Amino acid sequence: MGQVDQGGVAGSWVVIPRVICFLFRGDQVLLIQRSPTKKVFPGRYNGLGGHAEPGEDLRTAARRELAEEAGISAAELQLAGLITVDTGTSPGVLLAVFVGETAAHPAGPTSEGMLTWVPIFQVLDLPVVEDFPALWPRVLRFRETGEPFFLSYTYDAQDRLIIREG
Repeated sequence: MGQVDQGGVAGSWVVIPRVICFLFRGDQVLLIQRSPTKKVFPGRYNGLGGHAEPGEDLRTAARRELAEEAGISAAELQLAGLITVDTGTSPGVLLAVFVGETAAHPAGPTSEGMLTWVPIFQVLDLPVVEDFPALWPRVLRFRETGEPFFLSYTYDAQDRLIIREG
């Protein structure tokens, strides 16, 4: 079957689909401390995730990333929010944020980094990735209310992150 013309217009914004997952176990969340050899945010803490593969829906991508990075299959993942990231060039990023519960134990360290269960109230005491302090309260609010959030990230002339909520 051939490709279908989606009506793209020259100058349309193109995005790379990515996913990030926050798995909870009671009052703890599973985070990954990125490997010190990573080019972006080495040694920083974040949720688990990565790129969606061609033809893969976002929830399937999230499940695959959890299996690859932690050896965990999380059947119940809920879409908590969507974030568009304008990187200043094309393509940008569309980040789908998923939240789930698990009783599973993650695999040991991987090439991506070290997996750690962190008490919810201690998360912001860690060296987290750039957007985490703004994202974390929204993830927790979703967990309580089930109401999704929508954010837009851009960068100013000094390369500082600007976050807008829709």
